[in-house]
Amino acid sequence: MPMAHPAVLRELVEEYETLELLHARQGKAEVRRRMDDIAATLCVSTGTHDVDAALMAARHRLPGDGVKDASLVAG
Repeated sequence: MPMAHPAVLRELVEEYETLELLHARQGKAEVRRRMDDIAATLCVSTGTHDVDAALMAARHRLPGDGVKDASLVAG
């Protein structure tokens, strides 16, 4: 399955994270709608079905980011 270019994934992840903070502070419906749009794009771009999995997959594809959650590392 083709995946989006890492630069595109980085932009999507950064925008989603920024909007997530903004939504937590303001709770505006238009921010939530944009988050939903980006989540859908991330899911399609990474072949996943929920935003958490999409964010994880996108971050994994970003150069230098790697796994940041120790619970994901096999022991």
